Amino acid sequence: MTKSLRFRAAVVSLAIFLAFIGVWHLATRQTAATTTMSPEYAKLMGITATQGKSAMPGPLDVGAKLWEHLKRPFYDNGPNDKGLGIQLAYSIGRVGLGYLIAVLVAIPLGFLIGMSPLMNKALDPFIQVLKPISPLAWMPLALYTIKDSSLSAIFVIFICSVWPMLLNTAFGVASVRKEWVNVARTLEVGTFRRAFTVILPAAAPTILTGMRISIGIAWLVIVAAEMLVGGTGIGYFVWNEWNNLSITNVIIAILMIGLVGMLLDQILARFTRLVTFPE
Repeated sequence: MTKSLRFRAAVVSLAIFLAFIGVWHLATRQTAATTTMSPEYAKLMGITATQGKSAMPGPLDVGAKLWEHLKRPFYDNGPNDKGLGIQLAYSIGRVGLGYLIAVLVAIPLGFLIGMSPLMNKALDPFIQVLKPISPLAWMPLALYTIKDSSLSAIFVIFICSVWPMLLNTAFGVASVRKEWVNVARTLEVGTFRRAFTVILPAAAPTILTGMRISIGIAWLVIVAAEMLVGGTGIGYFVWNEWNNLSITNVIIAILMIGLVGMLLDQILARFTRLVTFPE
């Protein structure tokens, strides 16, 4: 039954993908009436204006350009001309570092909040005030205080990653069955040992769900952050290619952002399934 459902879902997904590619191809093949213009202006506007072609590249154009990027993903011809692999590596590195710092802060603090009603009540007002603030709102303050664009981007990733993990960890820890905790207390299991041997295994699926949400938000935010701070990264690559009016490269970057985001999500989804057991 499960295999049959997966096969049918794959067939439907493939059909939707092929239909999308077909509509895209037909839409970009359409030509409009050519416009008479002076030779100087025609040279400035390019072939899409002088021959009435669509300015939006078709799937074949995007595929050919993507193959060029894949053949040389790590070339470096200067600050504004680096391979797609280098751009993605910088972005993944920033996300990984900011995310790791968030893990080191959010999970211990979430345990403290989940295990202590006093700390839950004491810290809740601060969490509720800081949580709704847009991560990008912190960027000017980070640039002013840290004075480094790359570190500022990492700080923004930390800020946006910490809240889902913190709240999910606190919720998961607080939701552990009281019978299990009481049995551990009856056996005189210490607080730290109880946290690692009883509470952590029970709360692990909820904690990893929060981590999964956080990595998705972090990957969303890094694109916008890199557009603001510049330098090297997939976000800056999108902005730089738009300034160069290279819509083909913008589409390729969007595709890469989606694929990397899906990969990061699936990795954490796999870990979540590994620690989830039926009660």
